[in-house]
Parts: sequence; structure tokens; C-alpha cells
Amino acid sequence: RCNATVNFFENVGPANPPTVNNGDLHKHFQNVAENVLGVNNVNLNMPPFMVAEDFAFYQEVIPGYFFTLGMKYASPNEPFQSLHSPYLRINEDGLPYGAALHASLATSYLIKLQQ
Repeated sequence: RCNATVNFFENVGPANPPTVNNGDLHKHFQNVAENVLGVNNVNLNMPPFMVAEDFAFYQEVIPGYFFTLGMKYASPNEPFQSLHSPYLRINEDGLPYGAALHASLATSYLIKLQQ
């Protein structure tokens, strides 16, 4: 005994723009990541995936580069859990590598920009 209306916003564009990495920043990322983490620890062959990221709004204004930091499970017997699962356990051993990579990306970019 109720009514409902569903609006799929068919006449409106996507809520979030696509997150598309800048080609020059991709080259910068590849160079820095391979120097910081080692060539064998950088996977540049990830298939594209659909996400809704607020980061894409920044990329509409300035070039940007979105990447993920992969971390192995603390135990090889753990089942895969998605990032949004309440059962996800973060392997914190990878966090210092991510912090070092972010710092190296920023500092090397700023140094390159000054030249």
C-alpha cells in the first residue's frame, strides 16, 4: 500500500567522471616505482577496472595519477577479501613501502619541475 518512484537519471551524464591516468605521470611513476621497489615488484599490466573515485574530479583540473599499493596477505592461507569487506586484514608490512613510494614520487617530481 505504498508508491515509489525510481529515477535512473538517463538524461544526466555519469555522476563521476572516469579516472584516467596522465601518460607523462605514468612514465614518472614507472621510473620512480621501479627504482624504489624494484622492477620485479611493480606490476604495470593491471587490467582497467571500473570504480567511482573522487580523484577523477581533481584530474579534470590538473593531471593526476591513481595507483594502488598491493600487499601480500599476512598468511598464505587467508582467503581473498575485498577492500570494503569487514573481514579484510591489512598486512601493515607494506605500508612503509607505500609511504616511501609516495614521498619519492612527490620529491622527484618537484625536483624535475624546477629544472
